[in-house]
This record gives sequence, C-alpha cells and structure tokens, in this order.
Amino acid sequence: MVNRAVYGVVTAALLTIGAVSSAYAQLSATADWATKAQNQYQIQANVTYFSASGVDLKLDLYRRRDVTTPQPTLVFYHGGGWVQGTKEASFMSLIPWLEMGWNVVNVEYRMARVAQAPAAAEDAQCALRHVVSQAKTYNIDVNRIVLSGESAGGHLALLTGMAPATAGFTASCAGGGFAGNDVAVPKVAAIINWYGITDLVDMLGGPNARSYAVAWLGGSGQRDAVARAVSPITHVRSDLPPILSIQGDADPIVPYSQNVKLRDALTKAGAKNELFTVPGGGHGNFKPEERVQIYTKIREFLNANGLGIKAGTAN
Repeated sequence: MVNRAVYGVVTAALLTIGAVSSAYAQLSATADWATKAQNQYQIQANVTYFSASGVDLKLDLYRRRDVTTPQPTLVFYHGGGWVQGTKEASFMSLIPWLEMGWNVVNVEYRMARVAQAPAAAEDAQCALRHVVSQAKTYNIDVNRIVLSGESAGGHLALLTGMAPATAGFTASCAGGGFAGNDVAVPKVAAIINWYGITDLVDMLGGPNARSYAVAWLGGSGQRDAVARAVSPITHVRSDLPPILSIQGDADPIVPYSQNVKLRDALTKAGAKNELFTVPGGGHGNFKPEERVQIYTKIREFLNANGLGIKAGTAN
C-alpha cells in the first residue's frame, strides 16, 4: 500500500513537472512569429542582377508567399566602407522588416578591390532597376519601394534614390527591361539612411579624412570630380523622396556632421527629411532600448508617408 504522504509528494512533483512542461510548450511572441515566418516567406538566394568586372553580382529576395497582391518592398545595401562586408552579414538588419510583413531585397555590390568608384553606385542603381523590371515576378509594389542601408550602404541608398539620370550611374545597365527607357531612374517612395556617408569630398582630406573613402575613390586625376558625383549632398533638390537619417552623435567612423549637413541642405531645398539622433551613439551597435526607439521612429516615418502596414498582414 502506498504511503499517502509519499503519494502526495509524487503527485505534487508530477503536477509541477506538467506545469513547467506546459510553460515551455508556450512560445514567446517572437518565437511564434519566427516559426510562422518560415511558411510566410519564400527565399530566392543569389539571384544574378548584373555582371560587371568579370563578376556576377547577386541579390537575395525574401518574398511573401501568403499574398497575391504587390507588396511594399525594402531594397537594402550592406555596409563596410565599400571595401568589405557582405549581404549575408546584414541579415539581422532585415528581420524587423520581415516582421512588418514587407518583401526584402538584400543586395551585394562590387568592392573597391574589384572596381573603384563609381562602380558600387552603378551596381546599386542596377539592382534597383532589376527589382523594378521584375516587379510582377517578385510581387513588388513599385510605388512602395524603400531604400535603406548602413554606413556605405546608407550612402548607396541615398545616392540611388537621389541621383538623377544625368549622373550616369545607370549607363552600365541601360535597358534592363525597365519600361523600355535606357536612362530612366526608378523613383522610390522613401529612403532610410543609417549613418551613411553624404559628402565624399569632405572625407578625402582634413579632419574628416577616412582611409576607406580614399581607397574607394582611388588616385586618378578625376578623383575629386568622381567624389562630387557620388556624394548625395551633390544631388539635393526639392523633388526627392522623403528621407530619414539615423546616426549616433559620437560616431567615430562616419562623422556625425555629414548627416547634419545633409539634413540642413535638404531642409533648405524644401525636401522632406528628418535626422534621428542617438545621443552618445556610435557607429551602429546601438543598445536594445535605442533600437526600439529607432524602429518606433521608422514606423512613424513610414506611416506619415503612406507606407504603413500592419505587422503580419497582407496589404
């Protein structure tokens, strides 16, 4: 006969184990979303969008497969000072956009060791043209394309969305199936610039000189002219898409003054823009609470510009 006291202890233990197991069986909201996202998104990796300098340039596409209507889409350029970095290393920066239900295109481009400026700028434009030309295939809403990137990628997002056709960055990929127009630059809905370089001339000498900028621009006799051409600050005008810049005011890699200068120039020109400053923030690597503030701002920016989408739903 089982001792009642022992029976009570065993029963209590089993109930406790059951309760713990049940608790562990409940996924967190984040884990629940991540599990569902595996079925929600179709991934097409390493799609060739352009070939140059003997290199096939690739992009990765994260496409909603639970919807049939064209979707808002982020085109993202990785950082690394145009001398290093990979699209794969930027994956964590894409997750908030996937959680918001956006399509995402993650782009690689030529590094300085393969081809110096303006090669990366040309690649960034060609990637956008490819995305637009394949919009029906990729289920992309061409009226809701947002460009973004970090550091050098922020620069490329700015330049791609700001430079006019006369800048010539689309010449190498002219045609491309984009509306039959050999020089057209697709217009984007907005740009989100994470601590991107805005004035290359400023980084070639003096207190703001940076070795990575010098390496990308090279030492040709046309260096200063190329530096001006690939500087977003050169292409400031009133009819630009809305621009949100994000930077820490203690950034040691990209001078904070670069984005202050861009904000002031855009505001003077009458272009819609904002600069979100992270007090004491460095070159990315923001604290969790700072990232919450940043993405809250990004969602507000998207909503204010007609680009909002309820997380996890079709739109």
